[in-house]
Amino acid sequence: MDTQELLAVAQAVMDEAEAMFLRGVGTMERYEKAPGEYVTEVDLSIEEYLRTTLTQFTRIPVYGEERGGHLGKEPVWVIDPIDGTANYAVGNPLCAILLSLLVEEQPVLALCSLPLLERRLSAVAGGGLRVNGREHPPLLTRDTSIAQVGFSSLSSQSQCVYSTPTRHDLLAALSQTHLRPRVTGSVGVDLAFAAQGIFAGAVSFSPHTWDNAAGALLVREAGGVVTDPEGGPWVPSSPGVVVGEADTHALLVGTMRTLESSTAER
Repeated sequence: MDTQELLAVAQAVMDEAEAMFLRGVGTMERYEKAPGEYVTEVDLSIEEYLRTTLTQFTRIPVYGEERGGHLGKEPVWVIDPIDGTANYAVGNPLCAILLSLLVEEQPVLALCSLPLLERRLSAVAGGGLRVNGREHPPLLTRDTSIAQVGFSSLSSQSQCVYSTPTRHDLLAALSQTHLRPRVTGSVGVDLAFAAQGIFAGAVSFSPHTWDNAAGALLVREAGGVVTDPEGGPWVPSSPGVVVGEADTHALLVGTMRTLESSTAER
């Protein structure tokens, strides 16, 4: 299959995943898989459905948040069945289903479904961003008086290579710029909002490919800049991702570098 054919399969599979997602909103059936990290029965069911169906129809293996898999240079589907599980469990609409296809360690196809916002973003490499099937205009520099930036998490319990003080320092530093930080609780939402220009940019502190891969391609295809936190190329092993239109991205990376230098001098 070529990329467009694979996208058609992924779109069809996503239809049922969205239905499962909507039926389970507000579920109280959840388990603590690590301190402060929860998984619901719906997470497990959606991942199992996506894993089984994608493998059956495409013969491409799956790497998922809940059941793992193998990441390498060979083609692999990467899935996060519910990004923002804590939001989902209380009915907060800022949660998503994330699906991407990686080839040679880079996303070439991406879907981000925001079922409670009735919005689905899609992209294939070189094909631009689409929202609910329609072409989306490229990102432009935002009015600095209203520019917002997604800030994925401040929780000390999140699996993050950046310490809580470092994240708080960055939040404080960004608050002194024209950017207005917003903590959504979902990396997928942050990156999707950045791709659409709702956010001027976003910082993901997650080191997990399932959180970052789909959004990285969506922002690229919208014309945004995508790097690791140090400004280098984003790869699945990067300790996070920084995205946005060019001016905002430069400010985000520059602020993070300044904080790193200050910390090193202490």
